[in-house]
Amino acid sequence: MEKKLEVRPYQLLCLICSIGEGNKEPKDAKLKIIFKEIRKNPDIPVTLRCNMGGVFSYQDCGSKDDTPEGFEFNLKRDLDILRLIDLPPGITLPARIILYRIWDRIKSVSGICGYDEITSDVWKGCEKAKSGFYEKGHEKGIEILITPRNKEEMKLEKEKSLEVMYKSKVIKVRPHLLLCAVCQYGGGIRPPFEPDNLPEMIQVLIKNSSIKIQLVPKADWLICAPCPYYNKKFNDCIGNMGRCSLYCDLKDLNVLQRLGLTYGTIMNAHKLYQIIFEKIPTVAGVCAIENFPFAWLWHNYCGETLFDHVRRYEKGREMLIKEFKLK
Repeated sequence: MEKKLEVRPYQLLCLICSIGEGNKEPKDAKLKIIFKEIRKNPDIPVTLRCNMGGVFSYQDCGSKDDTPEGFEFNLKRDLDILRLIDLPPGITLPARIILYRIWDRIKSVSGICGYDEITSDVWKGCEKAKSGFYEKGHEKGIEILITPRNKEEMKLEKEKSLEVMYKSKVIKVRPHLLLCAVCQYGGGIRPPFEPDNLPEMIQVLIKNSSIKIQLVPKADWLICAPCPYYNKKFNDCIGNMGRCSLYCDLKDLNVLQRLGLTYGTIMNAHKLYQIIFEKIPTVAGVCAIENFPFAWLWHNYCGETLFDHVRRYEKGREMLIKEFKLK
């Protein structure tokens, strides 16, 4: 069974504070376990628990991990953190998502772990709240907990995956990336391209009309091997800002629905693109979906620059209709 972590919200801030203090790893035994498990697997499921009571009593964790400041302070601190990262008590998410939200939204612990005005002894807060340790840890970047992919490894993976692609009669691709390839082509991107193998795939398809495409779920290695957001363990996309594959999966399903196809479909690439260009003349509403301020987990770059992506796709579509000699 996959490991899971149950964590008090404040403990994630303590990790950052400890590193900002100059420690290679936290001294506290529980924090040390959390630190090591997240470093080993940034996508480990983390459940955020606190002593909320009431309708949230199902996830109450007891006072074992309370710091000495008292019940009220501990609960207020946890709730302040949950409010700032806009997550409810009891939620379980990959550690990566939670940490990116913390880095994005909590740049200082002022007013969270300590207060400008001390109203009584029970509200003194943490003695390190004004030390600047958390802020120093935050400035170091999320890489102190989530190690990015090695550049040399990504370069080698690109070479290996392209070698396989150039020998393949069937290229495995997740559906929405077929549209991304058109968008890239319309935007002038040509090989070599470091982050993925889509430009190289398009050149293969231009030169060889007999190549087939297999529509597959998730981020297949053949196309995504060199991507900095590729998670080799899960064969999945961890996404920009650690949002993981939610939006990419939805884009895949949008494409499949428009085409009337399913995962596993194998089809001649030119024939497949003929159907794509007929049924998806624009990516608006398919890949480039409007962003909503409240939908942080579903935020997407294609929706952020909606007009640009629509224009590039439409340009690339016209260019590739000619390149593929389609009607």
